[in-house]
Amino acid sequence: MSFVQIGQWQAFDASGHRKYLSAEERTRFLAMADRLPADRRALCYLLAYSGCRISEALAIGAHSIDSARGTVTFRTLKRRRPTFRTVPVPKSVAEMLLAQSRASGEKLWSIHRVTAWRTVISTMEAASVRGPMRCCKGLRHGYGVQAVGNGVPLTLLQKWLGHASLATTAIYLDVVGEEERAFAERMWR
Repeated sequence: MSFVQIGQWQAFDASGHRKYLSAEERTRFLAMADRLPADRRALCYLLAYSGCRISEALAIGAHSIDSARGTVTFRTLKRRRPTFRTVPVPKSVAEMLLAQSRASGEKLWSIHRVTAWRTVISTMEAASVRGPMRCCKGLRHGYGVQAVGNGVPLTLLQKWLGHASLATTAIYLDVVGEEERAFAERMWR
């Protein structure tokens, strides 16, 4: 099976290296994020627990967060007309985000996306994350892989990630999950 297709995202690069963070790498990333100032820590947690794009994270304000329900509403920025999606996050993450809010109409972060990107990259470096997954998209793809591996229906994951096409979301099925491994182990017996 080939993992490299022209014009379509794949879970692996042309050399076969994965482009998503593993659960263990994400845990290390979050442990390093715990050492950051509160606002940068909150950004790292939002990216890891929502699968949002960095530009979507930087666009949210206090009005986007519902700590009682544990959700964050994002505007999907890759579409021509405004499209909104609500993504569940741990309530502790929603509360962490609200603690960063200054005023109801303001964005949570007043930083440029390059500054946010540098924060994520330096946190990954501190967590010893190496390879093509050491980027903001590595967190997004790791979120997708973990969701599929834990049985989240593709249609729900499509909604959470803001994909226009289910075919885009289905790419996360290329990664060997627990269920696939169980089938292989039965075959080896």
